[in-house]
Amino acid sequence: MGDRTEQITVVGGIMTKQPLTDRFGTAVRITIGLFCLLCAVAAGAGQQAPSLGASSCQESLPKLYERVSPAVVLIRATSIDPYDAEHRMQRVTGSGVIITSSGLILTNSHVVFGRAVIAVTLDDGTTLPAELVGADPLFDIALIRIPTPKKGTLPSGELGDSDRVQVGDEVYAIGNPLGLSQTLTRGIVSAINRILPSAAWSLTEPLIQTDAAINPGNSGGPLIDRCGNIIGITTAIIPEAQSIGFAIPANLIKGVMPKLMADGRLIRPWVGVQGQFVPAVLKDLLRIPLAEGFLVEAVEPGSPAEKAGLRDGEFELTIAGEPILLGGDIITELNGTKLDDVDKLQQTLASLKIGTKVQLTVFRENRQIHVDVAIVERQFTPWDFQSRRTYSPAAGIPQKGKSSQPGYGTASRKRVLF
Repeated sequence: MGDRTEQITVVGGIMTKQPLTDRFGTAVRITIGLFCLLCAVAAGAGQQAPSLGASSCQESLPKLYERVSPAVVLIRATSIDPYDAEHRMQRVTGSGVIITSSGLILTNSHVVFGRAVIAVTLDDGTTLPAELVGADPLFDIALIRIPTPKKGTLPSGELGDSDRVQVGDEVYAIGNPLGLSQTLTRGIVSAINRILPSAAWSLTEPLIQTDAAINPGNSGGPLIDRCGNIIGITTAIIPEAQSIGFAIPANLIKGVMPKLMADGRLIRPWVGVQGQFVPAVLKDLLRIPLAEGFLVEAVEPGSPAEKAGLRDGEFELTIAGEPILLGGDIITELNGTKLDDVDKLQQTLASLKIGTKVQLTVFRENRQIHVDVAIVERQFTPWDFQSRRTYSPAAGIPQKGKSSQPGYGTASRKRVLF
C-alpha cells in the first residue's frame, strides 16, 4: 500500500484521524466557490440599472397621493357663443396642476382657451379667478395663472423626464372626472411615441398611452410616475374603447412653455396643404405616372398655397379600406430638399421663417413646375378646437358623434397638414 498521510484531531475528547488529502480537496472546493461568487457579483455590477421608479421609490400609494394631490386643481370655465341663441353659455370642468408656487397652472388648451371666465378651485376648497397666460390648441397645452395667497405658499408639482418612461411602468392619473374632485386612478404605460392619425398636424407630438382610467373632466390633470413626478398631462380618450387614454409628454411641455409664456402662443409657419406621402402600393396598383413626394389632397381656403395656385384632389379612391384623394399636385421638393418621408418634411418645416418665400417643386399633369409660396403664421381653424373633448360639460357629455378622433393607431398612412 502507498503512503497515506493523516492528521490526528481531537474533537470533544475523541481522537480522530483525517486524511490531509481530504482537507486539501475541501480547500479547493471553497476556493472555486469563492471565485464563482466574485464573478457573479462583477457580472451583476455590469448590468443596466432598472428603470426609474422600478425600485427607487417605495412610498406607499396613499402617501404618494397625499403628497401630490394638493397641487391638482379643479377648473371651471365658461364661454359665450353669440351665434347660438339657445345655448349661448357653455360651461365645462377640467383639471390642472400647479407647477410653480407663484400660481402658474398647467392644463389643456381645450379646457380654457377661448373661455370668457376661468375659475380654479384648490385642494382646500378655495376658489380663485384665473387668467390665460398662453395656449396652443394643436398640442392642447395651456398655462393659466391664479393670484398667490396672502398667507402660506401654493403646493406645486414637478415635471419629470418623460424620455425615461418605458412601456410597463406603473402610472397614476389624478383629476376631476365628471367634476368629482381629486380622483386617483392606477394603470401602466401601454405605449409610447403614439402619434394619432387624426392629429396629423402635430408630427412632433408623440403621446403616452395608458390604461389608467381617464374620463371627461380629467383633461389637464397630471399623469405621474411611481415617484410622483409629472410625466404628462391627460389629453384624450377613445370613447368607444376601454382603458385607452393619452397624455402629453412632460418633455414636450417643458420645450414649449417658454414660448407660451413669452408670446402667449406657438408661432408656426403655414403653407396650407393637407395630404399624405404617395404610397408605393398606389403606383403599383394604378400604373400611372406618379412622382415620389407629398400628395396634396386638400388646399385650405385663404392659405398661401391657395394664393399660389396649388391644386387639391378631385376624386376619391379607397385602397385597403383607406380613402385617398387623387388628382392633386404632388410636392416633390421644398427649397431643394426632396420630400420623400415625414422626417425630412419635419426638418424642412422647422427651418421656415414667417415672412419669407419658399420654392416648391410640383409634379402636375406629368410635368414638373416651380411654385413660390409666401410663408405666413398659421391661424387656428375650427377643427383645432374640436379635436379633443375630454373635459366634462356641466350639462352633460356632448352627443355629437361617437368619437371625436376616430381610428387611433389603425391607419397605416398618416395625413399631414402644414
